[in-house]
Amino acid sequence: MNRQWQIFTCFGLALAAASVAQAAPGDRQVYDEAIARASRVCPDHSPERTGPGIRSIPVAALRVIEQRNYALCPDRRLDSQTPVVWYGREGVFAWNPGARGAVKLLAGKAAAYAKDKSFPAQTVVWKPNGKLAEGALVPAFRGRLVR
Repeated sequence: MNRQWQIFTCFGLALAAASVAQAAPGDRQVYDEAIARASRVCPDHSPERTGPGIRSIPVAALRVIEQRNYALCPDRRLDSQTPVVWYGREGVFAWNPGARGAVKLLAGKAAAYAKDKSFPAQTVVWKPNGKLAEGALVPAFRGRLVR
């Protein structure tokens, strides 16, 4: 009986390892697709600017964002006082990759919206501390092409 249990346990561990190995490429594919979308949509896209922002977002949240055909765009036009913006009409999260804390703020806001699956139709702007920047003026989103 002990020998059968060992075989069963080894088989179970092998199956678990195989399922984890299969999940990893799926997660990587989600990130790669988001970066590919950014390369098509975002004028400020570059691997150095886009990658860290997109990779900061939990994969579950990124899946929701991708399912809705939304984009994540670095935008150096955003200033350090309003480093993260949700452009609701366009379906784009934008962040200033050079602003301290912007990537972390982007990850938190994108994850929260994705968790609730509530993406407002209007533009939403955040201050570096995560509070809403009521009445703040930000540049209009300009994409490379219409999705």
